[in-house]
This record gives sequence, C-alpha cells and structure tokens, in this order.
Amino acid sequence: MWLIMAASLFPGTAPAGPIAIAIHGGAGTISRQDMDADREQQYRDKLEEAVRAGYAVLRQGGSSVAAVQAAIKPLEDSPLFNAGKGAVFNADGQIEMDASIMEGATLNAGAVAAVHRVRNPIDLALKVMTNSPHVLLIGDGAEQFAAEQGIELVDPEYFKTEFRWQQLQEAKAHENAQAAGSGGFYSTVGAVALDADGHLAAGTSTGGLTNKHYGRVGDSPIIGAGTYANDQSCAVSGTGQGEYFMRWLVAYEICRRVADGSSVQHAADSMIKDVLVKVGGEGGVIVLDRQGNIAQVFNTEGMYRARIGVDGQVKVAIYGDE
Repeated sequence: MWLIMAASLFPGTAPAGPIAIAIHGGAGTISRQDMDADREQQYRDKLEEAVRAGYAVLRQGGSSVAAVQAAIKPLEDSPLFNAGKGAVFNADGQIEMDASIMEGATLNAGAVAAVHRVRNPIDLALKVMTNSPHVLLIGDGAEQFAAEQGIELVDPEYFKTEFRWQQLQEAKAHENAQAAGSGGFYSTVGAVALDADGHLAAGTSTGGLTNKHYGRVGDSPIIGAGTYANDQSCAVSGTGQGEYFMRWLVAYEICRRVADGSSVQHAADSMIKDVLVKVGGEGGVIVLDRQGNIAQVFNTEGMYRARIGVDGQVKVAIYGDE
C-alpha cells in the first residue's frame, strides 16, 4: 500500500537508470619517458575536469547529448588537445577543424568540417543536428550557419599555439610527414554518455592531422566512421588514422557487433586490435552501452582517457599499462 501511495506523490516519475560517461583525448605514441611530471599532471587534471563536467550534467538529470557537449568543450578550450584551441596546422599553415555529435534515441546527428573560426566546433555540430535538416555542413557555409545560430566565432589567431606551429615545422622537415600525420599521435577528443533515461550519445572533435593537405577531412565528422550512437547497441567515439576508420566504418561496425550480441569490450577489441592492426591502421575508441559497460581500447602505446562508470568512480589514464 505504501509503495502505491509513494508512487502517487510523484506522478510521471520512474526509477532513474544507470548513468555513465567516458572521454578520450587522443591515442598514439605516448610514453612515460617522453612525458615530464608537470605536463602529465596537466593532462590528467584536464581529463578529470572534462569527464566531471559531463557527469555533472547526467547527475542533474540532463541528457546524454548535453553531457557529451559539456565534456568535450573543456578539451576544445585547452591547448593540450588537438581540438579547438589546441588544433594542429595543415600544410598551408592554417587550422581546419571538424566535429560531430549523435544521439542514440533518434539516430539524429550533426557534424561540421573544415571550419576556421568556430571556437567550439562541438557547439556548432549540435546546432546542425537540432536546428537544421542536414547532418554535415562544411567550410564557409558551416560558419555562415554558425553566425546565424549565434555560435561564437573568433579570429583564427585564437587557435594558433607555438607548440603546434613547431609540430608543423618538424613534420615538414620529414619527407614522409604527410603519411605519418603528427608523429604517430592522433589527438582527437571525444565523449560517450548514458543518461538516466537510458539514452546514449557520442561526440568527437578534432583539428585533424598535422601537415594534412588543405581541405582534408578525416573520420571525426563522418557518422559511422569516427562517431556513432544507437540506443539499441552502443555509443562510440574514435581517434586515429581517419582514412582507416572511414574505410572500415569503425564506429558503426562496433555498434553492429554489439547489436549482434558482442560485449562492448569484445566488439572494440576485435575492430581495433584485430581488423585495424591487420591493415596497418592505428588508433583507439571509447564505447558505452545502455547497461553502462565501458570499453576504452587502443592499439597504440597510449590513449588519453577518463571515465565515470555506474559506480560513480572516476578513473583517469594515459598509458597502456593503466
């Protein structure tokens, strides 16, 4: 009787489901001997800040989409990561950024590519999803849409850092730099989240590859390649050599395998450590399902990553043995 009375006091409410979030800040050649203690702590602190920002949204009853956006923005605002403020230079010494976001409940998605002046590309990707009939906008057209939507635009100088400029000079000094990208480091950022209503979302943001050809677009804004979310399977955000993630539809394929009965860990392992390795592709993914199971898988030395699972515990990691 009491249970019935208690329920009647809160009409329309239901027991909250599990919530969880995971983020990444790029995978690649990340070794302890090349990382001084101060810089390592900067990375760990920023990763924790970002994952907590997303989790706070979920704790307050916010949507998985809002949580993904909240987690990615601090990474875009940090010069530590190759997205937003820390974006890398292309071969012409310019910065071109890509981002995408997808909600698992409806399969709605939004993405932008090759933008120069958008402070937070993930904000614009969300506007494409919610305020346009399209999925992907690029270049000047995307920035015109940004202005119409009140998205913050900044002078391209805002994004330029000395560290990334020196990376470009080093890349140009090597004959094969175009193929090598940024020295084996793919510092895309991304997030996946599960909200209390059981809905999944995924988002990814990047500056691409150092010394990339002008106009090159990788997997990050391509739905099914670098980003995918479906409430019937899982949510995925990837980081790595985009050309491989696009050819093998890595994000979608992981979700397909989960839908067919694989665990998120097995599905991610099979794609990243088997399929991609056999064809020479490097990178990693974060994956989350509706039960709150998280996989953070990579085939490189390390991947900047953090998570808050259904137990509410924060875990931040960088290296492969963590």
